[in-house]
Amino acid sequence: MTDSPARGGKRARLVASALDLLYRQGVARTTLADVAEAADVPVGNVYYYFKTKDALVEAVIDAHADGLRAMFTSFERHRDPRARLKAFVRSRAQTGEYAASFGCPHGSLCQELNKRTDGIDRTCATLLALYVDWSARQFRFMGAEDDRELAVRLIAGVEGAALLTNTFRDPDVMVRQAHQLERWLDSLP
Repeated sequence: MTDSPARGGKRARLVASALDLLYRQGVARTTLADVAEAADVPVGNVYYYFKTKDALVEAVIDAHADGLRAMFTSFERHRDPRARLKAFVRSRAQTGEYAASFGCPHGSLCQELNKRTDGIDRTCATLLALYVDWSARQFRFMGAEDDRELAVRLIAGVEGAALLTNTFRDPDVMVRQAHQLERWLDSLP
């Protein structure tokens, strides 16, 4: 069975469709049939690429991780670590409409999967660890000795804003919190 590059490849389409559906519907409410339909792939073909739903969820986590790494790399155009952190915060503020409807795709997925204890919960935790690790490096570049604590504070602020934005269905919550986080970043030595 081969993937057609012109059509994006069946596996890639399945992962992309699952990424979207898991974000909008959650893991529990999304079936392999839903993913197959959204990807325009016969449901029987899903099992060629993913033996279980968990295998597909792990592929989605990997895709999210790749996307985060690419996002963090894009911030390297800023020479200053503080500017990189502020660019990150602004990028999160731009997701306010989506966050109002569905929350943060990474935080929401972690919240849902963290209720499980079969290992996939820890696999998903790597997504938020990527945020914290990248942020800690930026704070370290700024000369902060408490880089990890500052990173946790920043990511808690971003993720908390996403949760409240979703809870209140108000994208302005995300925007206002992003502005506050930027001011906090500016206040650091």
